[in-house]
Amino acid sequence: MKLIQTEKITRHSHLNLFRADYQDQRGKPRSWIYASRQETPRIETSNWERPDAVVIVPWHVKRQQLVVIREYRVVLGDYQVGFPAGLMDPGETIVETARRELFEETGLILRRVMRCSLPVYSSSGVTDESVSLVYAECDGEPSDAANESSEDIQSVFVSADAAGRLIDDPTLKIDVKTWLVLSEFARHGSIE
Repeated sequence: MKLIQTEKITRHSHLNLFRADYQDQRGKPRSWIYASRQETPRIETSNWERPDAVVIVPWHVKRQQLVVIREYRVVLGDYQVGFPAGLMDPGETIVETARRELFEETGLILRRVMRCSLPVYSSSGVTDESVSLVYAECDGEPSDAANESSEDIQSVFVSADAAGRLIDDPTLKIDVKTWLVLSEFARHGSIE
């Protein structure tokens, strides 16, 4: 496989489409359309170290439960069960983004980061977007006061038993990363 060139197809602030022209393993010319949050896509810059966004896996210390969110997603035309998440601002660290996004989406306060993943990719067939998972302890009472007008988010506290019910509910739309964490939480009763 050999990249020949990329071309930016759209011009938007947070997400754009690109076309990559490449040669397959037999030398045949091909092209691929994909989305990127980068101004110049990662296959050109080789900037794989800094994620585009963070996904926070919040453990509420006082309640001893995970916190998930139920958020309306336009593309799904419905609510999705997920974790608080958001794009990194320029100059912001992963922890700073996690703290800000957790508060903005849930009203909860990040108290301690337990661990962070390296950048991971959940849909590399259509995007080079990467996220870092931030497992964190939090406290406080949920609030939607800091939600933007375009956000419709409710916080939900989840026990291990409730996590098992969520992942088996065919009526729900669940983010893939959230499904994986909830599945492990349901099996083991812990996120550590």
